Amino acid sequence: MKYVNILITLGAVAAIIYGFSIQDEFPEAAKKWIGFGTLGLFLLAMPLFLIRASRGKKMKDYMLNEENIHKMRKSQTKRQENENRHEN
Repeated sequence: MKYVNILITLGAVAAIIYGFSIQDEFPEAAKKWIGFGTLGLFLLAMPLFLIRASRGKKMKDYMLNEENIHKMRKSQTKRQENENRHEN
């Protein structure tokens, strides 16, 4: 999956570069190459990367709910206490 994502990303970037390189001779074809490269990046490569990167992670840990707000406040107060101890 990792290598498929790399190939899609490289192909999309290559299509965008190719589109910009032929822009003077073939403006209509260049727009298509640039557009397909952009679509490849945002509709194929990015979702595949996000799926691969988020595999095995709990979405609950990343959502802002009451429990996580309390955890953040506790860690913030602990950090401030530690900073105050080191200052003295």
